[in-house]
Amino acid sequence: MLHWAITFLLIALAAAILGFGGIAALSVEAARILFGVFIILFLITAVMHVLRGKAPPL
Repeated sequence: MLHWAITFLLIALAAAILGFGGIAALSVEAARILFGVFIILFLITAVMHVLRGKAPPL
């Protein structure tokens, strides 16, 4: 999921440099949504590991 957020961010940066405003705005919004979902899922799994008493995998 983080990979997709970074991919959309890079697409947005490339589109912004080349002057494609609509594509850049859409890619930034997709990156923000995916990053938010990634952070929420990360926090949920971290809390579940703490509640179970297991060490997180490396």
